[in-house]
Amino acid sequence: MPSGLILAIDQGTTNTKALLVGRSGATVFRASAPVVLIHTALGDVEQAPQQLWDSVRKVIAECVLYAAQSGSSIDALAISNQRETAVAWDVETGAPIANAISWQCTRSAEICRRLEPHSEAIRVKTGLPLATLISAGKWAWLLENGAEAQARAKAGTLHLGTVDSWLIHRLTGGLVHATDLSNASRTGLLNLEHLTWETELLDLFGIPLASMPELRSSSGSFGVCNGIPGLEGVPILAAIGDSHAAMFGHGQYTPGTVKATYGTGSSLMALTPSLAADTPALARTIAWSIAGETQFALEGNIAMTGSAVQWVGDFLHFANPAQEAATLAANVPNADGVYFVPAMVGLGAPHWDAAARGTIAGLGRSHTSAHLARAAVDAIAYQVADVFFAMEKVGGITFPVLHADGGATRNSTLMQFQADILGQPVLRSADEELSAIGASWLAGLALGWWSGLAEIADLPRATDQFTPALALPERNRLYSGWKTAVDRARLNPEAEP
Repeated sequence: MPSGLILAIDQGTTNTKALLVGRSGATVFRASAPVVLIHTALGDVEQAPQQLWDSVRKVIAECVLYAAQSGSSIDALAISNQRETAVAWDVETGAPIANAISWQCTRSAEICRRLEPHSEAIRVKTGLPLATLISAGKWAWLLENGAEAQARAKAGTLHLGTVDSWLIHRLTGGLVHATDLSNASRTGLLNLEHLTWETELLDLFGIPLASMPELRSSSGSFGVCNGIPGLEGVPILAAIGDSHAAMFGHGQYTPGTVKATYGTGSSLMALTPSLAADTPALARTIAWSIAGETQFALEGNIAMTGSAVQWVGDFLHFANPAQEAATLAANVPNADGVYFVPAMVGLGAPHWDAAARGTIAGLGRSHTSAHLARAAVDAIAYQVADVFFAMEKVGGITFPVLHADGGATRNSTLMQFQADILGQPVLRSADEELSAIGASWLAGLALGWWSGLAEIADLPRATDQFTPALALPERNRLYSGWKTAVDRARLNPEAEP
């Protein structure tokens, strides 16, 4: 009898990955396709929705071929996706009406400034700060500046959604317009207390309720595949934001657990026993929703971590910027007093300072490009530490360990420095596709493969542990230097949330 598999799609900022996952919870096949970020002359950041869909079709075709050749059935699809990226398309034709506005894009800055008097109400209701990151401002910009979006909204034929909604629309042949609560919680439009779209905020941003997707649990039905070769009638049983999916993939479901996902940007998430009280320094979010039960979390988002290393490589005109910059950084034992604050698009959590700008501090005549590259790697650990410590302060707890995942965690020097700066162990997942794994496990729950979270927590997982090796005085000295450098990058460092 053919073995059943779950096809998990992880649509990310720079690539789309797909896994086939079996009942053991392990991956049996992988596929990947690159996607392109578009940087406009105005400094905006976009992606072509059709290219995102084409990349998904490519990895699906590879997975379908493998399943057929191995005599396996694909029993369900699961989706994890880059968050906050805002997509708009026409209901009748299914065609995108504009490029997707990337989560990295800051074009909604003026809208955020205009709505500043409402920032506290937005944060209290949605758990998110009024910042260019949230999808609401991106859709508002499109509706204010795009004639086609305005026309579709007036005609009632406009669909808005994050990337998961766009993919679900295409996978189901246009029959389903839905999102899960984790993705919805990143838009700046979801009322966290009532778990509904907040009509007052929709009106504030000028977004029609009719254009928004239906809200569903992260584990459950999102329709069936329609018109997809090899997947006709296969159910879509999970959809979840990539950072949330990675949290689920660590297999740790006790409140007080914290993880960091290291990618182009980084996200820290800590599970909370209930919806936390309002805090300006951190976001409150939904980790996932299963069978009507919602798991809440605290989150801190960092705009530039892996992309900071990429920036150094671009600055130095490397052919393979990120990889060569990381290799260059390994040529020195430390940054020798150099600090690089990668605030090119402002600072995220816990500072939330859109006016901050990139700064290099501590340069001396003896420093080389290798020290700058090492400072960029160290900046990842420092920024994660900023959020980690803020979470401990807000939660009134001390985290015993940081769970880590994402591409940058392959850099063992970074992981060791992270443990040193935190003064706590770092537990690195050995699985580089943890977001897709987490999404597949949620689909497995809906299929009945596993009875609940306790059974999933017992699934085998490979990890590496990094133990702090830096003396407290040296750790304090290094971190103090970082905080001074951050202050220099800010116009008003006293204006902390």
